[in-house]
Amino acid sequence: MKRPDGPPTFWSRLRAALAPRATAAPAANAAPTQRDTDMMRLAIDQAREAQAIGEVPIGAIVYRTATGEIVGRGHNRRETDKDPAAHAEHIAMLEAARATGDWRLNDCTVVVTLEPCPMCAGLIVNARLGRVVYGAPDPKAGAVRTLYHLADDQRLNHRAEIIPGVLADECGELLTAFFRDLRHRQRRQRPS
Repeated sequence: MKRPDGPPTFWSRLRAALAPRATAAPAANAAPTQRDTDMMRLAIDQAREAQAIGEVPIGAIVYRTATGEIVGRGHNRRETDKDPAAHAEHIAMLEAARATGDWRLNDCTVVVTLEPCPMCAGLIVNARLGRVVYGAPDPKAGAVRTLYHLADDQRLNHRAEIIPGVLADECGELLTAFFRDLRHRQRRQRPS
């Protein structure tokens, strides 16, 4: 039985909303500033703090883009806090929101040593962060450039400027060395 033509129904509107849409390609990557590089060095220091407590070495800084004032810092604390959301950038953004007294961080930049995951990229959009600077790409969970483009998806209500690859080799080496050492320790602990 064919439905008569008439005003759109709930189901036809839902189908239209879920249909793939043509979207504009994400904006070209911007070049990092000297301040971005300096802040990445501070994020690397945060990553080393995570490593010192046995966490995956990822660090983040949130700063006011215009002035360079640091309003949030964080490093991974998932194991320490037994919290699946305790990612470096998540912690730094929460601290920044408290420090600024606002959940909107439009005038801020988040700098993180590893490309944000889907959870953190979603938080970047919801916090309205103006810019995202990251070091190493994440081939398994990167949601800003590698697997997804969540932070600047044209279909979302907010888009951040993306600056990838800042001190990427140094950021990546921290992670590579951490996991190499972890595998080595695990092999030594196995009974023969």
